[in-house]
Amino acid sequence: MTDPYEALRAAYASGAVEEVVVAVPDLQGRLQGSRLSVPYFLEETADSASAGFGACVYLLASDVEMDTRPGYAIDAWQTGFGDFLLRPDPTTLRTHLPWDDGTALVLADAHWPGDSTSPVAVAPRHILRTQLDRLAERGLTALAGTELEFLVFLDTYRAARESRYQGLTSATTYNVDYSLQGLTDIEPVVRRIRREMGRAGLAMETARGEVHAGQYEIVFRYAEAMTTCDNHVFFKNGAKQIAAQEGVALTFMPKFDEGEGNSCHIHLSLRATDGTAVLASGTEADGMSDLMRHFVAGQLACLPDFALLMAPNINSYKRLQPGAFAPTGITWGRDNRTCPIRVVGTGPSLRLEHRVPGGDANPYLALAAAIAAGLHGIDHALELPPPHRENALTDPSVPRLPRTLTEALHRWETSERAAKTFGEQTVTHYAQAARTELSAFETSVTDWERVRGFERL
Repeated sequence: MTDPYEALRAAYASGAVEEVVVAVPDLQGRLQGSRLSVPYFLEETADSASAGFGACVYLLASDVEMDTRPGYAIDAWQTGFGDFLLRPDPTTLRTHLPWDDGTALVLADAHWPGDSTSPVAVAPRHILRTQLDRLAERGLTALAGTELEFLVFLDTYRAARESRYQGLTSATTYNVDYSLQGLTDIEPVVRRIRREMGRAGLAMETARGEVHAGQYEIVFRYAEAMTTCDNHVFFKNGAKQIAAQEGVALTFMPKFDEGEGNSCHIHLSLRATDGTAVLASGTEADGMSDLMRHFVAGQLACLPDFALLMAPNINSYKRLQPGAFAPTGITWGRDNRTCPIRVVGTGPSLRLEHRVPGGDANPYLALAAAIAAGLHGIDHALELPPPHRENALTDPSVPRLPRTLTEALHRWETSERAAKTFGEQTVTHYAQAARTELSAFETSVTDWERVRGFERL
């Protein structure tokens, strides 16, 4: 039997690796975990009969500030802040982190202690795996790619924090979308990110400057959906570490200011288990198979109810506003970037691009929502309306996406479709996550309020 940790044992024996980071993606799609010595990991966490490493349950029941409150499906307060087990997934092992010498990293799934068959149902990886299993039951697999944009500032994270993120210096000074000039200040850090991600095993496809001052995009090769999400969270974590080492700061937040926001466009296609591209058809005039038409129709039907899984924060909806070159309506188009669902490519490369998620999206949840929506369309043989051929951002006849987190929360927790698809426990858990976000904002006094009211009210 093949040893899944053979590469780790060899790296440890050679002195190349001393520690292993065992990490679980949290509700925000961040990596949370601990550093373990390689011998301890191999003997106690990976190979023992009760494989797994204990971590506090609140890691999957807290907000961006790591604050946990009653109301989550996992109630850390009522259960005494006990542990679940992080069971490493050896397929995610990376033995070389160029920015963290001597360290390996492996992602883990959260399980309840004493039962190896009892995963934590609200864990993002498990939610995606459940939808991938539903695809597999139909003889289908999902391939996906994510396109993350981020802003780079020539300030350290500490300096940015101490200035309350005011007066920061952008790493480019004007719109450098597709530009090959004006990148002098941003290139050192993004070059290092590109190179070191490649050395860590990610295959870059393209990289370029973007519209907002200091904005950049790096696109990595598509892969099986779970692998893409694992690569996505690995990239975000590593990119921030590299930026900090370079003395600069970068952010993936969807809307930093009034300028262009940071998107996370998700490309999604389906294959039969034998690799056949099932979305394309040689008989339809538009090249789309009936299965693809149903799959896209499902996106439109489920977008309002599932929006919370793609746009989970208050700031998410600052990006999804008219005039921000982000989708606002519920429609689809063929190579139409003003639509939330853009169908692009031909033949085996035919796919949909989901343009709703921003840079804050948890990729596991966003992809789970897109796959679940598509399956809804397939299972109910939903008819696809004609494609939108005009500017969907300015067309008042297009139905509107949820405008705020409050509206998205209401659609999510009152949706029979969400409860049936994801389960009542998951609906409750992520509704509480949204409610916690809203409460934190509603009890805060913002700079906008001070400027508006300090002297004049």
